[in-house]
Amino acid sequence: MTLARELSPPTDARAELARLLDGSYPDANGRYGPFGGRFVPETLMPAITRLESAAKAAFTEPAFLDEIAREGRAWIGRPTPMCFAPNLSREWGAEVWLKREDLAHTGAHKINNALGQALLAKRIGATRIIAETGAGQHGVASAAACARVGLPCIVYMGAVDVERQAPNVMRMKRLGAEVRPVESGDRTLRAAIDEALRDWVSDPDRTHYLLGSAVGPHPFPWIVRTLQSVIGRESREQILKEAGALPDAVLACVGGGSNAIGMFHGFLADESVRIVGVEAGGRGPTPGENSATIATGSPGVLHGCYSLLLQDDDGQVSKSHSISAGLDYPGVGPEHAFLRWCGRVGYISATDREALDALDDCCRLEGILPAMEPSHALAGVKKLAQERPGSRLLVNLCGRGDKDMPILLKNPPRDRSKGDAQ
Repeated sequence: MTLARELSPPTDARAELARLLDGSYPDANGRYGPFGGRFVPETLMPAITRLESAAKAAFTEPAFLDEIAREGRAWIGRPTPMCFAPNLSREWGAEVWLKREDLAHTGAHKINNALGQALLAKRIGATRIIAETGAGQHGVASAAACARVGLPCIVYMGAVDVERQAPNVMRMKRLGAEVRPVESGDRTLRAAIDEALRDWVSDPDRTHYLLGSAVGPHPFPWIVRTLQSVIGRESREQILKEAGALPDAVLACVGGGSNAIGMFHGFLADESVRIVGVEAGGRGPTPGENSATIATGSPGVLHGCYSLLLQDDDGQVSKSHSISAGLDYPGVGPEHAFLRWCGRVGYISATDREALDALDDCCRLEGILPAMEPSHALAGVKKLAQERPGSRLLVNLCGRGDKDMPILLKNPPRDRSKGDAQ
């Protein structure tokens, strides 16, 4: 594996994890062990520093935390439910539990981070918000949060994603946001982030960049994880109450990794719980055909932080592919790279076809249409159930699939009578 070849494992993995759990990571330089940091133009440093100071103050201030909790209950719909999936459990041979972030306002976990950052932006005096989006869920969440707090919102979106996530583009516009298609680069999430960063550099004093995943320069990975960790806290409480015990394994999909890092943090200290991130295996292992960054990437700098990324022998960022726009990204958050490095989290991949099959199983057996992103995590659950039959598996259903209808229309379900793909 590339990671093992190019970066030596820690001499004391348990001590490294302890530093994360006791709050020593990210350190003063925004690092998680060797990963993270902030590699940005000098013009952005005052805005980065201002944001870090504001977030550190806000996250320890009872009045701000009360506002987050109040808006979470009244506007987002927290706590989101957890439900047992009896038919998937019977079909797959394990005890399957679903954390229903798809039932949060706007239909995905993205709203947790968007609302929190929008409130932070008001505190630092920003007068406009910019955001980027791949699957459109972060764009919708940003548009809704900005409407809620009264700030104008501009969303950058790759032209490819504008086409394959058309319903969400209309939702953003209805919510008052301006959507700017990005025609440069690969015309997906990576290009959208590039363009949002260019915008931010041009006006860092008045603009807040509402970054949607646990990527980018410090303090963004830490801010996003802090706001998304509500998923893991709720999940741990709910599974103990509903099942009477911790799960044997917790799974979530990983692109940039925001839903997963929020989910995982509730269980990192529970040594008995196996934690698994599921990346997009795309059409297969050939370079350019997947977005399995941790499985096939190597250390480098992308979008302001040192993490794992897909790159060629010359260090150029490689193309990525996933049927899921939200996972179609050649990098991953630095905390995920750290968790892989110290061995606390295992990362596997699911192909486009495996994700579609898991989505169809969830629809057919549970009456739930998940988004393409968490369908990869469901495919991971199916694999783990075969490996550990009878085990208790908890998966974060981080978004609902209405937005993916254009993709699903092009990929009808298998004809089960023939046992083959149509």
